[in-house]
Amino acid sequence: MRDLIDLQQDADTTESDITTPSRRRGFPTIALTIAVILAAGLGIYFLTVPGPAQGEPSTDGAVAEEATEEEEAKDPIPVEVTAAKGGSISSFISATANLVPENQVQILAEWEGRVATLKVEEGDAIGQGAVLAELARRDGEIALSKTQVKVENSRLTFERSQRLLQQELISQEEFDRSKLDRDLAQQELEEAEWRLEKTYIRSPFSGRITERMVQLGQHVRPGDQLFSVADFDPLVARIYLPEADVLDLEVGRAVEISLRASGDVTFRGRIRQISPVVDTATGTVKLTIEARQVPGEVRPGAFVRVDIVRQTVDDAVLVPREAVVRELQRAFVFVAKDGLAEKRAVELGMEEKGWLQTVSGVEVGDEIIVAGQGGLKDGAPVKLLDTEPSVELASK
Repeated sequence: MRDLIDLQQDADTTESDITTPSRRRGFPTIALTIAVILAAGLGIYFLTVPGPAQGEPSTDGAVAEEATEEEEAKDPIPVEVTAAKGGSISSFISATANLVPENQVQILAEWEGRVATLKVEEGDAIGQGAVLAELARRDGEIALSKTQVKVENSRLTFERSQRLLQQELISQEEFDRSKLDRDLAQQELEEAEWRLEKTYIRSPFSGRITERMVQLGQHVRPGDQLFSVADFDPLVARIYLPEADVLDLEVGRAVEISLRASGDVTFRGRIRQISPVVDTATGTVKLTIEARQVPGEVRPGAFVRVDIVRQTVDDAVLVPREAVVRELQRAFVFVAKDGLAEKRAVELGMEEKGWLQTVSGVEVGDEIIVAGQGGLKDGAPVKLLDTEPSVELASK
């Protein structure tokens, strides 16, 4: 340090003795002096800062990271398992449609008159021939009475003409005229009775009232819509399938129908009709599906899915869908065996209700990992968690 001070004093003395051009040449000397002082100060600072003790790990943490990875690799991964099982599984042809009544009609007025009485409301169950409403009958009753009098008069005239003809007191022409009058009167009587009967609005078959379009006191004319009646037994769904899918189907084959609004509502049905022709516009064939034992919560018009069994395997090895891990075009499952995860390639077949058929790679009873297999590797240690029993396939 004393050498630095002496150097600075010499520089000051020299600076006072030289001319202005010489002073300009002294600037680099001053800069060099300052740089030396700063370097000396930094050296002192670094000497006073303590470094890491000998044997301590470096700041990059590489050693600690390796130790952590080794510890994690030794910890078993918790997983859930379920046993592969044997059972039957089927493939289906599926289609959607609306479930509708086969018999559904609009009831129209057949005579003119005022609605005097309403007998039913929407939703009411009715039998065949049940009276749904009545039109005012007074005019019809008067017309019927007049016709009855006319019929009686023509009958008496005809009988009298018969006696007179036998006595040859009238001509055959007069007798024929009396007979014609009698027959016409009888026809008018039948027409009056028919008109009076049409004041009763009746149901053509048993079913339910699905819509009432007439009001009490309303004046109706022939052709006016009054009620809509539907027979809920049977309910049918009309589906359209490609021609190739229909080749192996036959009338009477059982189908399964499920309500789209609630997948838990399922019921049985059958193929009742297969159209003999192919629709040239769409290349499809119409199938009429008849539902059987429809649950009470299913309403006509409901949107349903129809599943037709195409093929059934009775001794298939089944695994849950969520157990399968797909990698490109291949499929794998992990099997828990002796505390380790064993990765197995599987060949898959049919699928039904969350279960997959495995053609190869798995045997009945293998503990299939169904949860926690996402990050597993072959040979990784695993720990089994307690799980609830798996849900079986519905019985066929």
